[in-house]
Amino acid sequence: MQIYWTKINKVIKETPEVNTYLLDCPKEFTWEEGSHTHFALEGFNAGEKPNRSLIRHMSISTLPHENSIGITTRIKEQCSEFKSILRNLGVGDEVAIFKTHSNVPLKRENKNVYLLSSGVGLATFRPLVLDYFESADNVNQIHSLNIDSSKDFLFTNVFESASDKKFTAQFVDNRKDYYEEVKNLAADKDGLFYVVGSDEFLVQNIEVLREQNIKPEQIMLDKHEQQLPEFLSLDLSI
Repeated sequence: MQIYWTKINKVIKETPEVNTYLLDCPKEFTWEEGSHTHFALEGFNAGEKPNRSLIRHMSISTLPHENSIGITTRIKEQCSEFKSILRNLGVGDEVAIFKTHSNVPLKRENKNVYLLSSGVGLATFRPLVLDYFESADNVNQIHSLNIDSSKDFLFTNVFESASDKKFTAQFVDNRKDYYEEVKNLAADKDGLFYVVGSDEFLVQNIEVLREQNIKPEQIMLDKHEQQLPEFLSLDLSI
């Protein structure tokens, strides 16, 4: 397994609780839209076994041509050891990345694409939207729906409705409005629905989509292939 040690080159305070850490791109490190990586802090591999409390599974919120690896995360006042250490890191500090993979690249199948996310889950979708803006080939249109009860919505400079680009961005701050809108979007029985958030959020969205007769193969999750059946099982109680 290749471990890339790299340095933080910039910290962006997106909202009072959300930071983006921009990392230098190590030579030969590549990724595509929708990628996640293992993001680790100094000392994670100092002992015989990796210290898992110093490792997190994170989405990459940038594209390669932006020349930085973006890690966007929420850090609350009361937080884990990992987040507490990360909060105090700055430009020049070293971190590690390894095991990078994309479960949710943008499918170009001449269909409408719906991006459903909760809070900082939007970071996973930022590269997909930028990739679409660069080339809309074989994508009819994209609609992003994000719920964030903090009302501090992320990446509003990217997630901004643009009719000329066939892109719609929608933000809501409560579950009732969010799930009503998911039902409305699911009127498109041929669409592709990407869902990013906590496991509970995934299950709730899948239940709503399945109730609207959206098929499992139309639902894209940021999960390894072997994990998909437990979420998308046809036996799912709906």
